[in-house]
Amino acid sequence: MNQFKKIATMSLVLTMVIASASGCSLFRKKSATSDDGSIRTETTADGGSEQIDGSPMNFGAQGSDSGSIEGLSTVFFEYDKASLTGGERAKLESNVAWMKRNSGVTMTIEGHCDQRGSNEYNLSLGERRANAVRQMMIQMGIRADRLSTVSFGEEKPLSAGDSESAMARNRRANFVPN
Repeated sequence: MNQFKKIATMSLVLTMVIASASGCSLFRKKSATSDDGSIRTETTADGGSEQIDGSPMNFGAQGSDSGSIEGLSTVFFEYDKASLTGGERAKLESNVAWMKRNSGVTMTIEGHCDQRGSNEYNLSLGERRANAVRQMMIQMGIRADRLSTVSFGEEKPLSAGDSESAMARNRRANFVPN
């Protein structure tokens, strides 16, 4: 019986650690629901209230590149640049609004390049692009711990070919919700 108590205690501790690490609270309760039964707000352990978006999430591994996540767009860069033009910055602001509506979602920002330049240079440029976008999102009000970055350089192109339009589609930051 003593062995059973140890296993039960370890199981409870492990459950609490996993819940804590995933940002999940064991002490939440529903405080309001919509007519269709989806949760709209929850009361947290500290007595606060948190808004919950009850709409179903459809995250694909391709993120914003897929075009299937409503309200989330890939942003594109000019050749050899890590800054955004005005139109691309407006798309980034829309992505920030999406993240504010979906407050429980974390995001990986992928930096990508066209095939010009060495692998090392393109990995570095992809990293600068992803980090620049992350910094802009933080300045727009997204918590830093919700954003991570990765560079793929030229390794994951959206468009094949050597035309300027194909290469322009590959110079991007892709947003992948986690």
